[in-house]
Amino acid sequence: MVRLTAPSSGCSLHGADAAIAKSIATMSARTPGAAASVQAPLAPQAAADELTRLYRLARALCGSADLAEDLVQETYARVLARPRLLRGGDTFSYMARALRNTYYNHRRSARARPEQALADGELELAARNGSRGDPHAALVAAELYRAIATLPADQRVVIAVVDIAGLSYNEAARVLRVPPGTVMSRLYRGRARLAAALG
Repeated sequence: MVRLTAPSSGCSLHGADAAIAKSIATMSARTPGAAASVQAPLAPQAAADELTRLYRLARALCGSADLAEDLVQETYARVLARPRLLRGGDTFSYMARALRNTYYNHRRSARARPEQALADGELELAARNGSRGDPHAALVAAELYRAIATLPADQRVVIAVVDIAGLSYNEAARVLRVPPGTVMSRLYRGRARLAAALG
């Protein structure tokens, strides 16, 4: 492998030559086969702009409005506790991955305690708050979230990321760190179970 570097002995590069030298230095610093990725700092305002989508994702993951609020708040606090760099500048994907990890940490810590079923009133209240006063929509949403909560974890996460948060299959694959085919198969199985459960 030939390593090219910019001359350092009293020569100064200007304009296009400096850009080329910088590009070559950057390329030589990378490991062979590594994909080029631009890193940018996570802006707190950009993270705050994603809170509504994160809440919907958290609510679909856990099935509880209160727990979803706690998960989003904990995720936001953890992410902003120290400077973060984003690859490719996709704030929502980064925040969704952090939310998923926070959710899994919560589930691991809750294993010692018996799972509590959510009260019907709590689900209906959460659905009503999200449906803006339409009682029929609130009941449908409560039934849907109840059905999503009964899915296996891998299917529930994919349903939440794709159908609730609105990510594409490729974006969901990046967030979940699985191949797109896995996303599609889990989504198919999860949707089939939901259709059977909702009749």
